Amino acid sequence: MTHTLDYMSIRPEGVEPWLPRDPLAEALYLVRMRGVFYSHTEATGPWGLEIPPFENCLSFHVVTRGGCWLERDGQAPVYLRAGDLALVPHGRGHLLRSHPGAAIDGRVDVMPQQMVSEHYSLLRCGGGGAPSTLICGVVSFEQPAVGRLLDVLPSLIHIDTSDERDSRIADTLRLMATELGRLRPGGEAVTTRLADILVIEAIRTWLADDAAAGTGWLGALQDPQLGQAIAAIHRAPGNEWTVESLAREAAMSRSAFAARFTELVGESAMRYVTRCRMDVARSRLERGDTTVAAVATELGYLSEASFSRAFTRTVGSSPGAVRRAGKSLVGMPH
Repeated sequence: MTHTLDYMSIRPEGVEPWLPRDPLAEALYLVRMRGVFYSHTEATGPWGLEIPPFENCLSFHVVTRGGCWLERDGQAPVYLRAGDLALVPHGRGHLLRSHPGAAIDGRVDVMPQQMVSEHYSLLRCGGGGAPSTLICGVVSFEQPAVGRLLDVLPSLIHIDTSDERDSRIADTLRLMATELGRLRPGGEAVTTRLADILVIEAIRTWLADDAAAGTGWLGALQDPQLGQAIAAIHRAPGNEWTVESLAREAAMSRSAFAARFTELVGESAMRYVTRCRMDVARSRLERGDTTVAAVATELGYLSEASFSRAFTRTVGSSPGAVRRAGKSLVGMPH
């Protein structure tokens, strides 16, 4: 991967002093984003691109010149004009076209393109007509809390930066356009970092504007009492959590906490703890640079066997199998 935004790893021994105290802000602060690939696309009409599905990833598109139509199966096409930003969560495949019905030039992951760096390319396509310029990217996230946030995002987030409320996004887009226009050494590194900022800002805008952001797991995270308990789990999943200790974090009685947690989150508090632990374990094991025993100890299990049973029951694969699969991917060409 080209880079990682790693603001803080999960640390059972404590919390960084500058970590935001609001649980939702903390979830965004802990974003660990990896670029699968980024593409600077210069297209001339008519043109069309297929973005294939990428499991557990989020795709984004920034239009810096011209415009295009974004199409998803079963959904109405959405027009993106210069200055717009679109996020397509959930790893869904989709199409970009100069106009509805334009022929598809190819899939972006296999089309000929100039590789500026290992994960950043310059792609040119189209028929020589009206020009459009886009920055397209696919990013993945490791931090489990962020993964849960992505799961509840809508199928498309479309940000129109002509709205004055989105001035931060508009300012970042201007910086990106300037960087692309100068083509200075290191420009691809600056562009990818700006793209990461745009992704986070788009999620923040959706959280502020969409009523759905106040329900379910997100609603629990923003609850002044439950949010504190959930944030504590995210910070230290390996702690010896019980319903009683989590209720103390929430400043609630045990019975009231247990009932409210299940009502808002949709599962019991201890089931949530287990899932958080297994999410962290899977992330660690997929890197292939640690042992099953070490992960079991890190997450508070007294034996490797008990951890393995819990992992297999929750994830559906054994920890050894996940670790071997992760190691086999290390060093593979992209």
